Amino acid sequence: MTTESLSTDRPTTLAEAPTLQARNSAAFWTATGRSRGHEVIRRRGFVAVDGDDRAGLRILVQEPDLAPGEVAELSELTRRAAGPALVEDPFSSTDLSHLAMRTWQMPIMLRQPGPVAAPALDVTRARQPEDLQAAERIVIEGFELTGFEPYHPGELFPPTLIEQPGVDVFIASVDGVPAGAGVSVVSDGVASHYWIATSSAFRSRGVGRAVMLGALAHLTDHPATLTASKLGRPLYESLGYTVASPSAWWASS
Repeated sequence: MTTESLSTDRPTTLAEAPTLQARNSAAFWTATGRSRGHEVIRRRGFVAVDGDDRAGLRILVQEPDLAPGEVAELSELTRRAAGPALVEDPFSSTDLSHLAMRTWQMPIMLRQPGPVAAPALDVTRARQPEDLQAAERIVIEGFELTGFEPYHPGELFPPTLIEQPGVDVFIASVDGVPAGAGVSVVSDGVASHYWIATSSAFRSRGVGRAVMLGALAHLTDHPATLTASKLGRPLYESLGYTVASPSAWWASS
């Protein structure tokens, strides 16, 4: 896993969080797209991963001031997507209302470098295909990713995903049974977290906290960002994350 630190002796500011989240999201989805064999499109203002009819299109806005041509290209990619389209705008500055997509906001959160407590459950990195399959089953269930059903092993988390620089998949187990999973990504000295999920059979048992603590244990020298759901925000706040700004999300029907 990549372990570079930011070349600064000052705390990362909340104002920097949207840009840091934008860059890390682009790194994660680029790694995901490459591991799936999907096309990655890079522009000044956005990165797009153009997948198939199940994975769909993921667009990560990278700047708060997209040029008209970039908005036009982004819009055309969305219209012709083979599957569902999802646009993540950490700056909440790009108006896509002309696409008639549903939209909502979630907070970007920032954690300064620092130690964390040891997880109460066993947390391990995924090393083998069976580990990744256990993690992707948990994430598909936890996030209700019906587009990945019926289940095809290795479709959400291909075996080569954990070979991508900076990408780790963590699994928390209860009595030896995989109960929670999540992805951590380190890029340019900043960490972020994705797909933090708990199996329905193990809810309300501290599994999500264990996944986060297990991942953060390897990231204590890094500032960390994430985009939080309403349900996840209290957990992240208890781990030292602070709300920085809203992130806008747009999704096709």
